[in-house]
Amino acid sequence: MEVIKIIGVALTALVIIILLKQYRPEFAIYISLLTGVLILLLVMDQLQGIIMLLQSLASKASINGTFVTLLIKITGIAFLSEFAVSVCKDSGEGAIASKIEIGSKIIIISMSIPIISSLLEIILKILPT
Repeated sequence: MEVIKIIGVALTALVIIILLKQYRPEFAIYISLLTGVLILLLVMDQLQGIIMLLQSLASKASINGTFVTLLIKITGIAFLSEFAVSVCKDSGEGAIASKIEIGSKIIIISMSIPIISSLLEIILKILPT
C-alpha cells in the first residue's frame, strides 16, 4: 500500500513543518522540498511501470515511438513544473510560480508541435478533397 506510505510521509512532514515554523520558519521550505523528493522516490517504481506499459502498447499499436517519448516527456514537465509552482507558492513567491507556469506551458506547446502536425496530416488525408 504505497498510498499509506505517501500519506504517512506527508503527514509526518506536515507536523514537522508546523513545529518548525514556530522556531525556524526558514527551514520549513527545506522539509517541504525533501518531502516532495521522498514521495517522488516512493512512486518511481509505479512510474517506471507506467512508462514501460505505454511503450509496449505503442509498439503493439504501431504508434511512432517518438510520439510516446514526447508524451512521456511532456507529462514529466507538467509534473515537475507543478511541483516547482507549489514550492514557490508555499514560499510566498507567487510571481515566480506564475512565471514557471507560463514557461512550462510554452515548452509543452513547443514540444507538442510534431504530434499536432502529424494529427493534422492524418486528418487531411482522411478528409475528401
